[in-house]
Amino acid sequence: MHIETAQNWLKTGAVVLVGFGLLGPIGALPATSEITRFFADLAFFPLDGSPAQLDPAARFFWAITGGVIAGWGVMIWITATRLLPRDPALARSMILTAAVVWFVIDSLGSALAGAPMNALYNVGFLVLFVVPLWRPVEAAANSA
Repeated sequence: MHIETAQNWLKTGAVVLVGFGLLGPIGALPATSEITRFFADLAFFPLDGSPAQLDPAARFFWAITGGVIAGWGVMIWITATRLLPRDPALARSMILTAAVVWFVIDSLGSALAGAPMNALYNVGFLVLFVVPLWRPVEAAANSA
């Protein structure tokens, strides 16, 4: 994949991560927690309205997790825009390693918590970062 294509794909994925991460702090407020409650219901499929509300501890962890996810998105954006052009192999290794570690831990933890559907949803996020980096990134000058 050409570097510009990989950068665009990774930047799109980074924006998706930051956006999803921002849902955590928004859902930490009782008045706006419906969004995070919906995602909890989705993870514990089928959609049945359970849990009806998230307790304060769950909202607290949504806020923390949202911050980590948004931070990871910013790190991917910076890696894609600043490091990928200079050292594609290092950028590729960093993002792929982090994505695989996240995927395994998050998916295993979700299954152990009784929410195995979340592992399936995680595949969508994984695709955002594996597809553009599946093969080594080629600089545009090398492919011309």
